Amino acid sequence: MTKPATASKIDLHLVQVLLSLLTTRSVSRTAVHLGMHQPGVSAALKRLRVLTGDSLLVRSGTGMVPTPTALDMVEPLEAILMQANKVFQPARERSFDAATYDGVWRIAASDYLDPLFLPSVIARLKQQAPLAQVQVSGLGAGFDYSSALAQGAVDLVIGNWLEPPADLHMARLLSDEIVCMVAANHPALRRGFSLEKYLAAEHIAPASLRMGALGVIDQLLLARKLQRNITVTSPTFSQIPQIVERSLLVLTTGRLFCSRFEGQLAVRVLPCPVPFPALRYYQLWHDRVHRAPASRWLRDVVKDVAAGLRPN
Repeated sequence: MTKPATASKIDLHLVQVLLSLLTTRSVSRTAVHLGMHQPGVSAALKRLRVLTGDSLLVRSGTGMVPTPTALDMVEPLEAILMQANKVFQPARERSFDAATYDGVWRIAASDYLDPLFLPSVIARLKQQAPLAQVQVSGLGAGFDYSSALAQGAVDLVIGNWLEPPADLHMARLLSDEIVCMVAANHPALRRGFSLEKYLAAEHIAPASLRMGALGVIDQLLLARKLQRNITVTSPTFSQIPQIVERSLLVLTTGRLFCSRFEGQLAVRVLPCPVPFPALRYYQLWHDRVHRAPASRWLRDVVKDVAAGLRPN
C-alpha cells in the first residue's frame, strides 16, 4: 500500500514532467520538450506513479494513453504552473494595474518643497488608483525615517538633504533656487539686503528634522563660517508665511515655496545675499520595496509631478 503524497515530496519539476507527459503522451517527446534524457523522464514517471498511486500513463498499441485519474490532473497541474510562474516572475517584469490596486501607500514628506506638491501627488494617485489608500506623515524632529523605511512604516520619504543617507535608494526630484521671503513693509525692500544686514536680521526657521542638528541653510552657512540670527523656529512650514507677513522676520528657503504666497499674502521674495547652491530635493526608499511594482509606480508618479512644478 502506497503512502499518500505530500507537498514535501513534490517539486515543480515533477509537475512539469507530468503535465508534459500527459500532453505529449510520450517519454521521448517529453525529454525533448524539457531538455532531459529519456531515462530521466522514465525515472520521474516512476516516482510520480508511486506518489499518486496511479499508473498515470499506460501502453496502448504503439503509444501511451492517460488514465482517468491522470486526465483529472491536467487542469490542476496547469493552474499550479501558472501560479508558480506568477510567484517567481522577476519583479521588473511584473505588471502593475493602478486602476485595480487596493493597497496602501505611506509617504513621509517635508512641507517646505511646494505647497502644491503633495496635493498634486495625492490628486494624481487618487485619479489613477482610486481604490488605493494614501497615508501622508510629516518629517518632524525625532522622526527616524531610515528606521521607518526599513520596518515598512513608510514606503517613501521626500525631502532635501545636503548628503542623503548612503544606505537608502535615492532619486533626485528637482533643484530649487534659495531665496528670502519678507513682509511687504520690510526695510530690506527699500534699503537692499547686504550680507551683513541679512545675517543681523531676525530670521524664522523650521525645526530641524533631528534634535540638535542644523538645518540645510545653517549647514551651508556654517561651511562659510557664517551664522544668522534665528529668533523664531516653527514645527511646520505651512504657518511661516503668515508669521513673516505680520513681522520683520526673514524666511530663507526655496523659490518654489515662496512664490506660491506672493499673490496671496503681503510678502515679497528677494534674492538671497549669500551665494547658496540650489536646494536639492530627493525621494528616498528602502531596498525592501526597491523592486516592488506598486512602489516603482508610486515613485514614477512623484517624479512626474515634481518635474511639472514651476514657480508662479
